[in-house]
Amino acid sequence: MFTNNPFESAAKALLNGAGKLSSDDAQSAAKEMMDSLRAWGDLVQTQAQAAQVASVEAVEDFKSVRDPMAAFEAFRSNTQKMLALSATHLQETMALSIEQFNAGVDLLQERHPTPDAFAPVAQGMKKAASAVESGMLAALNTGIEATGTKPAAKKSRAR
Repeated sequence: MFTNNPFESAAKALLNGAGKLSSDDAQSAAKEMMDSLRAWGDLVQTQAQAAQVASVEAVEDFKSVRDPMAAFEAFRSNTQKMLALSATHLQETMALSIEQFNAGVDLLQERHPTPDAFAPVAQGMKKAASAVESGMLAALNTGIEATGTKPAAKKSRAR
């Protein structure tokens, strides 16, 4: 018997759906989860490496500085580089998030009892996600323009 707690509905859904889950469905779901985790792991790794390279470059820039104005210029330049790198990382993160959200919506529609009836809802969800992405990118670009930085060159993600 279930008690009234936050996990009750999740437990009911798991128990009710367990009989309908085939091994192929389970493997497919596990593969999708692993692909998603791999994509995030790859993204984090490339972003961490880029941040490490930028940090090493910043330290190298400061090693030879003797003049206060040169130190200020090195600091300004490295700050702009880090802002540009951060902006690029946010763009990559948003792109992966939206891509995975849309894939989840597609899967939801595919598994819906009446996929055609769910199609307008799925389309609305994707439009909302696109609007969120556009708003975030516009805000990010406004910030980039205000600081006078340019986003770092985008690197393609391997899948």
